[in-house]
Amino acid sequence: MPVYKNEEKNTWYTSFYYQDWQGNRKRKKKEGFARKKDAQEYERTFKLQQSGSCDMSFGQMTDLYLSDCKIRQKPTSYAVKENAINKHILPFFGNIPVNAVTVAHVRQWQNQLLQSNKYSQNFLHSVNGYLSAIFNHAMKFYGLLKNPSKECGKIQEKRPELHFWTLEQFNQFMQTVDGNYPAYTMFLLLFWTGMRLGELLALTLNDFDFEKHTVKINKTYHRFRKEDLILPPKTERSNRLVTLPAFLEDEVKAYTHKLYGYTPSERLFPLSKDMLAYRLKAGVQALGLPKIRVHDLRHSHASLLIDLGFSPLLIQERLGHENIETTLNTYSHLYPTQQDELATKLQAIFTE
Repeated sequence: MPVYKNEEKNTWYTSFYYQDWQGNRKRKKKEGFARKKDAQEYERTFKLQQSGSCDMSFGQMTDLYLSDCKIRQKPTSYAVKENAINKHILPFFGNIPVNAVTVAHVRQWQNQLLQSNKYSQNFLHSVNGYLSAIFNHAMKFYGLLKNPSKECGKIQEKRPELHFWTLEQFNQFMQTVDGNYPAYTMFLLLFWTGMRLGELLALTLNDFDFEKHTVKINKTYHRFRKEDLILPPKTERSNRLVTLPAFLEDEVKAYTHKLYGYTPSERLFPLSKDMLAYRLKAGVQALGLPKIRVHDLRHSHASLLIDLGFSPLLIQERLGHENIETTLNTYSHLYPTQQDELATKLQAIFTE
């Protein structure tokens, strides 16, 4: 593939024709390469990506995947994914042709992550999911025949450890923030509704309907590159109405009465995520409670509902899970076994 030198600038450039996805013949020119082989590599990569050939490297396929994600995903979600892929996936797979990656490659990569003992189960699950998503993208849009990550299976069969507090432990903790606003109100809402922290931080007073005893969750807050963002919630099912007990409504009303110059369309809790994490850590250390994250208050709410006998479908709806499998995969082990009760009832029917 011919490339050309710009003698005046002492750089290289490439100029060539290609067919776009509609079959139209177009010309592409790219300048400013320091080396001849860099210009040649750019042309080769560009043509492979335009043709959709899975002979392209995994790194080149990843560029296409991330370009698609950047348009369709929230900037915060995209940034987390891009960082994890660049740091933990591309160093291993980047130069291998997509269609040459084998199950053995994936297994070797998984083992390297496991042997490092640096990462939580939740992180390992996420980064393995990113790898699988890249291969799925290649299958759906570029004709890759199989997903070696899916064939390899999960990076760990063991269920990620779930941390939560009992009601008694939560009540103990709340004594450490009693009278400390807005932390007191925020912790109550997190524990008694199961909403995500970003959902809480995006709430306005207008989201509460005290006549119908509900709070509307239809947005989430993120702090991204020193900017406050109010974005759509995590999934479509995250748009929901959560019913509120009377004591929680009273607490929200009491808190809003303490605010000066507040308008109902403004954020009710204009604080950072770090503030709550700091308060939580301080309470844990003061009382010797089990260590949990702020997000684990959501798990604590689900655990409480299970203990009270509510069904997975109701919990799915209240937490805003996209599907029932998420709820069951996360919390099924918390449900008491009913096998003995089932056998007893079958015996009773048989002997009637």
